[in-house]
Amino acid sequence: MPMNVILLERVPKLGQMGDVVRVKPGFARNFLLPQKKALRATKDNIAYFESQRKTLEAQNLERRKDAEAVAAKMGDLKVTLVRQASEALQLYGSVTSRDIADASVGAGVRLQRGQVELDKPIKALGAHKIKIHLHPEVTVEITALVARSPDEAEFLAKGGTLVAETERAALEAAEAARRAAEQAAALFEAKPAAEGEAAAEPAPAEEAAAEKK
Repeated sequence: MPMNVILLERVPKLGQMGDVVRVKPGFARNFLLPQKKALRATKDNIAYFESQRKTLEAQNLERRKDAEAVAAKMGDLKVTLVRQASEALQLYGSVTSRDIADASVGAGVRLQRGQVELDKPIKALGAHKIKIHLHPEVTVEITALVARSPDEAEFLAKGGTLVAETERAALEAAEAARRAAEQAAALFEAKPAAEGEAAAEPAPAEEAAAEKK
């Protein structure tokens, strides 16, 4: 049976501080209540929240300011994750939110798994944009560089794009075909031009006849 709770802070896709919302019991017991993001919406708890609203709002404002200061320093943050992958750039495994949180330490930032927004695990090499929730009202975007080596990660960091071997072969074949077509077209244009020049030149006999006249 759904449970009514009163939110103690903004919860994305759910509501703002002070909102009374209806949620699944499991979501409340496993996340909202233990994380102190909400209270059961009983008469006593609602009265308690109203008596503490100003204090809670002030604390939330202070935390938001701190989060905004951290976000300003994280705007260009890149974390590197070295993984093995196939020639098609597919990982032998995957990169999860926990992996990104762990890798952030190497970049000088300590993140919690719950702060990393990842709808599904990353399963391919490349530069992936990841949203980080520093506060219910503050989100920053960082880049996860998933590569086969530090050098490859550096290439990605500079804006490079990895190309799968199969795709590379197809691109090379297409380029070779384009060059061959251009060369054939150039030869075709040159041949008629050469024939026209030959027809315009008078034959030796014709030249002699013209001189006699």
